[in-house]
Amino acid sequence: MSDGEFDVLILGAGSGGYACALRAAQLGLSVGLVERGRLGGTCLHVGCIPTKALLHAAEIADQTRESAQFGVSATLDGIDMAGVNAYQDKVVSRLFKGLTGLIKGRGITVIEGEGRMTGPHEVTVDGTTYSGRHLVLASGSYPRSLPGLDIDGERVLTSEHALRLDRVPASVVVLGGGVIGCEFASVWASFGAEVTIVEALPRLVPVEDEASSKALERAFRKRKILIRTGTRFHDVKVGDSSVAVTVEGANGEQSVIEAELLLVAVGRGPSTDGLGYDEQGVAMERGFVLADERCRTNLAGVYAVGDIVPGLQLAHRGFQQGIFVAEDIAGLDPTPIDETGIPRVTYSHPEVASVGLDEAAARAAYGDEVETLTYDLGGNGKSQILMTQGFVKLVRRKDGPVVGVHLVGDRVGELIGEAQLIYNWEAHAEDVAPLVHAHPTQNEALGEAHLALAGKPLHVHS
Repeated sequence: MSDGEFDVLILGAGSGGYACALRAAQLGLSVGLVERGRLGGTCLHVGCIPTKALLHAAEIADQTRESAQFGVSATLDGIDMAGVNAYQDKVVSRLFKGLTGLIKGRGITVIEGEGRMTGPHEVTVDGTTYSGRHLVLASGSYPRSLPGLDIDGERVLTSEHALRLDRVPASVVVLGGGVIGCEFASVWASFGAEVTIVEALPRLVPVEDEASSKALERAFRKRKILIRTGTRFHDVKVGDSSVAVTVEGANGEQSVIEAELLLVAVGRGPSTDGLGYDEQGVAMERGFVLADERCRTNLAGVYAVGDIVPGLQLAHRGFQQGIFVAEDIAGLDPTPIDETGIPRVTYSHPEVASVGLDEAAARAAYGDEVETLTYDLGGNGKSQILMTQGFVKLVRRKDGPVVGVHLVGDRVGELIGEAQLIYNWEAHAEDVAPLVHAHPTQNEALGEAHLALAGKPLHVHS
């Protein structure tokens, strides 16, 4: 096999691409990994990792500001964005070095440069063509905008620009109330900015259960974050030191919101333009690559993973798809991924986490054969210690398995692992109720919710 031929050739070294590369190499396959930027892609460098570092810094700011209620005297002197940025850079750098070492250690050939699909199993990078018995498309995503809305990186920002701000803005309009918008709104509110969220749909985080959305909205309003749901962006006028954002309510009435910055957080689009996919006959729709449950495109031996495939744009989905594809190529016949069983977390203050069906989707699927139970974190000792409010909401088929778990509260994202097992193993409340959950932990809340759903509540009224 020559240097330019591989068992697996991967275009894109983000979460899906590098996970596929690592697993394929582990299985003894030769791997070529093409990347125009840095190994790790969006998630590591301008997505999951740096934003969560920002959110942790925001949590520290909140805890310092509110320390008196814990009997600790502390003063918040301000937010040093140079220091915050240095902290997030240090986290990213450590992880990047670790990933680089892993890829080198497994003998993966990294091909640096702009890659383009130029044949059914070929990618050309800066004039050199590489081939693979199997080709994996993993080119990731980019921050979307809206028609007529120009991103200048100064007054009108994407999330990637927002990560590099050298100051805390006095005021921000966040256009989009999904995960990215809510996380940045949460950070800036903790840092002391005046924040307004504008969302076209009727509620924040609209992919979540309605009860979770309402709880997040209540918590945000308590934090003085202004929320304009059912409100559409009309236009923006950019000045030397501010923006004037015109929005339109459901009744057609327009109003203007003035702020220092506008963050455009209306989702991410698939990075597929100019990469040769459509010219080579890859089936596509609205820029996304169409793939079946085994991540196979319409072309034999060509797979697609991650954000370019319709569905949840989550790093851990990409990881799992990448691993799946490597094992499928190696002939291990892995089990297809249940998309509904992929956990979802919004890392705001408070956090929102879920897995499985929300109540509306469950009722659409099963009709009256659905029941729910909501366990308030007020009955959970560790949540009271942390002084967080929220709930665990369970959705199940009557006399059947739990089909959805929904959580709201600080740090509840750490509970989603057990919730994922409950959903994916089709556990009944009666299966979970006997399991011993350590006390005092927030994890107990999951156990107590299942105890209550099984008809034997403990720290909750029956």
